[in-house]
Amino acid sequence: MRAITRPLSEFVDKAPDLNDVAADDGVLFVRGGSGLAGRGVATRVPIDDAPALLASIDHDSTIDGAAPVALGGVPFRPGSTCALTVPAVAVVKRGGEAWVTAIDGADVAQALAASTEPVPAAPAWTLSPTVTPEHYLTAVTAARDAVRRGDLTKAVIARPIEVVADAAISVHAVLRRLKATFSSSYRFSVDGFVGASPELLVEVDGSAVRSHPLAGTTPRTGDLDNDARLAAQLQASAKNQIEHRVVIDDVHDRLLPWVSYLDWEPTPSIVTVANVQHLGTRLEGMLSQPAPSVVELVRALCPTPALGGHPREAAIELIERVEGFERGRYGGAVGWVDGNGNGTWAVAIRCAEFAVDRMSARLVAGGGIVADSDPLAELAETQAKFQAMLSAIIRP
Repeated sequence: MRAITRPLSEFVDKAPDLNDVAADDGVLFVRGGSGLAGRGVATRVPIDDAPALLASIDHDSTIDGAAPVALGGVPFRPGSTCALTVPAVAVVKRGGEAWVTAIDGADVAQALAASTEPVPAAPAWTLSPTVTPEHYLTAVTAARDAVRRGDLTKAVIARPIEVVADAAISVHAVLRRLKATFSSSYRFSVDGFVGASPELLVEVDGSAVRSHPLAGTTPRTGDLDNDARLAAQLQASAKNQIEHRVVIDDVHDRLLPWVSYLDWEPTPSIVTVANVQHLGTRLEGMLSQPAPSVVELVRALCPTPALGGHPREAAIELIERVEGFERGRYGGAVGWVDGNGNGTWAVAIRCAEFAVDRMSARLVAGGGIVADSDPLAELAETQAKFQAMLSAIIRP
């Protein structure tokens, strides 16, 4: 395979919005105005083989640091097989620069052609749980009781809902709405898997490694004083602090073998998105040499206790026994890797899996269960978390 990378300005006078490059059937991973979008498929590669394949591509580039990329998602279940997509044409915006990488002579002009504006529509919708709230409450109780017995420190219990429309849902329109409301989140679209995650699993940039785990959630109401009160309650909550500490300690311990040093914030801070607030702690360090690729770190970290639990194996066994559905890509990770082993991966939350015909989508939300968890409060937390994607999909 051969790749050619050139400045985006050689092809267009005005850089296109990455959401519009991805549109309905491309791939996207972006936060703010930085990220990448792709059109077409040069090849698909098993995730563990992706760094080596990308590094083997004959690459003609005039951009320092640019490299061929692959995007995709890792399922929740550790060790699951999965493949990444190497786009035929990738548009990248990073650090004030923008460039295009084309594989094997792919048509850049066609990929950059202006996308059709999403047509406003008002379809009829039905919304229903695919696991009943009663089943979810029972599962939460089982997890809480397991923690109280000392079987676990924490387990994350989730539940799915399904949105069905009487007309095809425009992924392009959903991406634009997510940009308008969740621009600070990691927004993605890969193989019908679309979302806006606030949580950084891991990022590798040269020798630097970063992670920003989140655990502990409270709603946002739109009232600044009330939101500040809720944030203060979140920081003071022993239940949420325990849930958060479990996640930070696990991420720290799993990164430690790969780094020469690792630093982290002494106390968690409040991370706000449009509909909820989280406790978050930043970790940053320097990779030991020879450095691992970001894919190796994704495999080591995924799933974190923020989506699985602790200890990992016992929590996953309980989840699969009591939840009542197959998580698939929810709770795993989504992101990109390049030929240098760099990349950014977000935790796969605040997401929807669209059917091939785009007539329906499955959404999943969950929360961390510890000894003091209240099942009804956990149900309310999932309802708040669902709003991120529901607000982007449903338009009456």
